[in-house]
Amino acid sequence: MPVSYIPFHRGVRGSGSRVQCPKSVGLLRLFAVLVLGGMLLTACSMTPSQGSAAKDDSLGGTAWRLVQIASMDDRVFVPGEGRQYSLNFAPDGHVSVQADCNRGQGQWTSPQQGQLEFGPLATTKALCPPGSLHDRFLSDLSYVRSYVFKDGHLFLATMADGAILEFTPMSP
Repeated sequence: MPVSYIPFHRGVRGSGSRVQCPKSVGLLRLFAVLVLGGMLLTACSMTPSQGSAAKDDSLGGTAWRLVQIASMDDRVFVPGEGRQYSLNFAPDGHVSVQADCNRGQGQWTSPQQGQLEFGPLATTKALCPPGSLHDRFLSDLSYVRSYVFKDGHLFLATMADGAILEFTPMSP
């Protein structure tokens, strides 16, 4: 396949030095400039947390400690003495999680009063002592779909009413 060239002038005007550059290289450079320019414009037009903040902000700025997990098969799981399970809801839609010996963070959304979902949580993977509820707690959080406040406590319900997580308020 023959390669066609476009003249490329280099050096001082009138010096007579010319370097031939294949047309495909010139087009590739043009394409790269357009793509990079488009990416730069897109990045500059984005705002932090655009669309990530929860619409219902009644949870924003609150922190909660787990009291118990009530399973629909009538089993109740209560954190052991000295074990910490908590949620800290930031107003911007971020959530911090303490799951016994592990910590995590992610996003929460509440499109309307009573609805709640957690995005994927990035957590540490430390091996907690026997009797820990960390696996159950983190698993249940991924299925939470609704919440209600009652008698000063926060109750989170999982899909298909698989479990109810009860929390008591704590200082954020």
